[in-house]
Amino acid sequence: MGLFTSSKRKLATALTAVLIGAAATAFAADITGAGATFPYPVYAKWAEAYKKATGTGMNYQSIGSGGGIKQIIAKTVDFGASDAPLSVAALEKNGLMQFPAVMGGVVPAVNLEGVKPGQMRLTGEVVADIYLGKIQKWNDRAIAALNPGMTLPDQSITVVHRADGSGTTFIFVHYLAKISPEWSKKVGVAPSVSWPAPNSTGGKGNEGVASFVQRIKGAIGYVEYAYAKQNKMNYTLLRNREGAFVAPDDLTFQSAAAGADWKGTPGFNLMLTDQPGKNSWPISGATFILMHKNQPNADKAKEVLKFFDWAYANGDKLALELDYVPMPDAVVKLIQDAWKVQLRDPSGKAVW
Repeated sequence: MGLFTSSKRKLATALTAVLIGAAATAFAADITGAGATFPYPVYAKWAEAYKKATGTGMNYQSIGSGGGIKQIIAKTVDFGASDAPLSVAALEKNGLMQFPAVMGGVVPAVNLEGVKPGQMRLTGEVVADIYLGKIQKWNDRAIAALNPGMTLPDQSITVVHRADGSGTTFIFVHYLAKISPEWSKKVGVAPSVSWPAPNSTGGKGNEGVASFVQRIKGAIGYVEYAYAKQNKMNYTLLRNREGAFVAPDDLTFQSAAAGADWKGTPGFNLMLTDQPGKNSWPISGATFILMHKNQPNADKAKEVLKFFDWAYANGDKLALELDYVPMPDAVVKLIQDAWKVQLRDPSGKAVW
């Protein structure tokens, strides 16, 4: 009996060791990322599909671009994500490379009774003046002139912005600075700015801004389009640089991205705001992945690259369903070439 029990214990111990080893291997294969909330909806879909296809998990923390940059610099995640591309100098300083993962659009969203999605017309100049605090009522003449026949309430505008360091903010204020000299001079362009409008409130992440806009009557905020669409938010039309009022969708984002010169842009540091084209959405942008050039764990780095390689090859449909714009094949080739040149293991060998 004792021998039998001892054998069973040995077998159980061996099985436990095998299971622990298998679990450790599976855990080691999983990859971690953190950063921008702008691409979170599509990253979540990609991660789910990739797990089913390969068994490898991708755990992504939607904490904002500022947090993602901090975490990748601190090496607490396998990749960081930011909607605000880092300059070549910042990349060099921190030993990082970046590449675009997907493109999308930032949209103004409002909470006004009786106004339907896509019904209200705004311009970049008016949006800038609202966020500067120069326009504080919804029935202001500048808004009324753009919306003849619309009954606008004598209601105060509550300006909602991001409270955290945010690539979505960077894209939004980059656009405002292009359109409004006053915005450029007084506020500037950064992932986090000092908001001048007196009646304003901050929300954390795209989720936080969306929540505030939906709860506060008379609010205006800016969110990534997938959040506006999924939450059935009342987005506005915007006038683009050709003078056309356009709605946000995958076609207008694609139009804005069509002329992007990724090849001629060092470090893929390219903004897509206020692009030419009569169908272009004016607040479009890419979102970027950040990785260390020198990879202490080449196997883990390969897993990260495998995930994005899979996403480029298989994730277009999922991206388009959420109104993101997949990267063109020619740009994907540039990205993969950059992986081969820039990412190295401890011996100096190419990771990809």
